[in-house]
Amino acid sequence: MAAGGSRGEPLAVESQPERFSAEEQTAEIQFKILRGHSDTVSSCHFCCEDSKILSCSYDRTVKLWDVAKGFPVQTFEEHTAPVSECNLSPDGRRVVTSSYDKTVKTWDMETGKVLWTKEHEGIVTSCNISCDGKYVVSGSDNGNAISVFDAVSATQVARVQGHHRSTITKCCFDPDNQRVTSVSYDKTIKLWDIVARSTSITIKEGHSNAISDCCFTSDGRYLCTASWDRSLKIWDIKTEEFQSHGPVTLNQGHEGSVSSCCFSHDASLVVSGGYDNAIVIWETDAGYKKLSLKGHWDWVTDVAISESKKWILSASKDSTLRLWSIEKMDLIPSVIESSKEKGSKIAQCEECERPFLSLQHGDFEVISKCVFCRLSAPARNILPSPPSIPPDL
Repeated sequence: MAAGGSRGEPLAVESQPERFSAEEQTAEIQFKILRGHSDTVSSCHFCCEDSKILSCSYDRTVKLWDVAKGFPVQTFEEHTAPVSECNLSPDGRRVVTSSYDKTVKTWDMETGKVLWTKEHEGIVTSCNISCDGKYVVSGSDNGNAISVFDAVSATQVARVQGHHRSTITKCCFDPDNQRVTSVSYDKTIKLWDIVARSTSITIKEGHSNAISDCCFTSDGRYLCTASWDRSLKIWDIKTEEFQSHGPVTLNQGHEGSVSSCCFSHDASLVVSGGYDNAIVIWETDAGYKKLSLKGHWDWVTDVAISESKKWILSASKDSTLRLWSIEKMDLIPSVIESSKEKGSKIAQCEECERPFLSLQHGDFEVISKCVFCRLSAPARNILPSPPSIPPDL
């Protein structure tokens, strides 16, 4: 691979087909490498109708990239320590960031100036802005607390001290702006109701190891969690009898801890990144790994998928971002062969009547419902909870 410029230069872009390992040795996926950060890239998002990318880094900066040109068009510099997460407001006018410098900042997208700064008592590991743009939530390691602020005035609306027993790795609003979901090293998943000011759902031992990330489907019904136990789980968090429904588990995709997850806008795909330096694309309905993308030479820290489903974006500890073109991935021989090997076929869900990729799970078992309708129906055999092991964190 040709050198694309030294680390820390404002622009270095490479575009060429990726050569895969034996599993996908016949595949060619076009990709671009975006260089501009000088340290771990911790968070990334598509924005502005997929024409821009927002990223932040341990180099203390936040950058807005032009996708077509492949270089940053705006750099936000005010943080004095690594930036843990960045988000864009729904109207595209404000950027919200969290940092190990114990602050959350809101920036004007156009001018790059800081609109407000909120000091915390500990490092801030995560931040998110509500889908209506009214509130900002942050997760801090001081007291393992979540805090909710007015997005315009920065007035603190709520603070939940001791929300988790260990560091909060991710906090985010649901698409209905009613609840804040958070996950933690303590292996729990919590949904905190903004109106009731109380925790409405707690899933203890949601995974067998630290939970690193979570994301919602665009309708807010399903939550995906990623974990250091090398798996992802999809939960129907709007089901009233939630505790009796086993989640759908996605595994056998990563060889190491899973760091991040993201649903496509139509929820047909889940994309995950891992500490095995790989990105995995999962077929949600069928619940299996569709394709693995390898190219980063260090941990993949975050992933995103464009609304058009043509591009996947990955951020890495190797200081780069990668744009992967997946528009034609269904034509890749390994993807076609994988579907054939699993006995897949297009079927119609008997409940919602939408088409889905059906896999034969056994010699006699026939799957007649898509994964979302299976999640909403009471399980015939309730899955046992993992054994309760006191966290040694």
